[in-house]
Amino acid sequence: MSGAPVPVVKGEPVEISDGVFVIPDQRVELVPNVGIVLGEKAALVIDTGIGPRNGAYVLKQARRLAGDLPLYLTVTHFHPEHGFGAQAFKGAATIVYNRGQRDELHRKGAAYIDMFKGLSPAVAAEFEGIELVDPDLTYDGQAEIDLGGRTAVLRTVGPAHTASDQTVLIDDRVLFGGDLFETRIFPIAPYFPPYDADLDGARWITVLDRLIALDAEVVVPGHGEVTDTSLIRDVRDYLTYVRDEAGRLRASGASADEAAATIDKAARARWSTWERPEWISLAAQAYYAAGPAS
Repeated sequence: MSGAPVPVVKGEPVEISDGVFVIPDQRVELVPNVGIVLGEKAALVIDTGIGPRNGAYVLKQARRLAGDLPLYLTVTHFHPEHGFGAQAFKGAATIVYNRGQRDELHRKGAAYIDMFKGLSPAVAAEFEGIELVDPDLTYDGQAEIDLGGRTAVLRTVGPAHTASDQTVLIDDRVLFGGDLFETRIFPIAPYFPPYDADLDGARWITVLDRLIALDAEVVVPGHGEVTDTSLIRDVRDYLTYVRDEAGRLRASGASADEAAATIDKAARARWSTWERPEWISLAAQAYYAAGPAS
């Protein structure tokens, strides 16, 4: 990541649907799309960016839009670029995670800080003064937040990309999916055995099929441009391809490394406009290790 842009959330919130704003990631690596949803009696922030500086910036933008309305904060999953700015919101908002997110933060948070710090000095600098904070409220399965004239449905859908992915659906119109899908970016496959192998590739495809069926008007990916349901189909088709090819090559006697190399070459050619191809091999390794699809 030498020479990569500093992972800082910046810019003005953009209204993508009535009362729903996104601070775009501007396709900067390790910067998420941040959501701010305004109701008549409260506002909801979705994801924070890495570290206290990003969290403070997101809080400032939320306050600018919401005024004195009470704030809620949730994150799509525990990964640092999505939730490790939460400390800025402690005491300033009601922080809501699903139970699995909280537990995953406890299990892996410190190790992920160390891993991310090793990516570059610019990334490491964003962790200065970092504190991992617990949510004020946890839920199992599904929770609804009444913002006043606007409803946010938080739903636990993991394990998929992580053990505890969460989607946020606003008024059945706008879907925030975190890193279950990204726009023109190969899906991030955090498959690092034996340290972290919670990725569930088969279930990830099932989750995407369910999200497609919601037929949301607006789809907000974890990274990349805001779009529509066609994005989810594209990611589902890619993951299905990797799963099927990994299974075929495994059955033919190819080793995991051979299968990953074959899939990597073919996927780069087939999805030539997508960025971050380094994730192809890890996805292939995960599907290969999982064995035949049930």
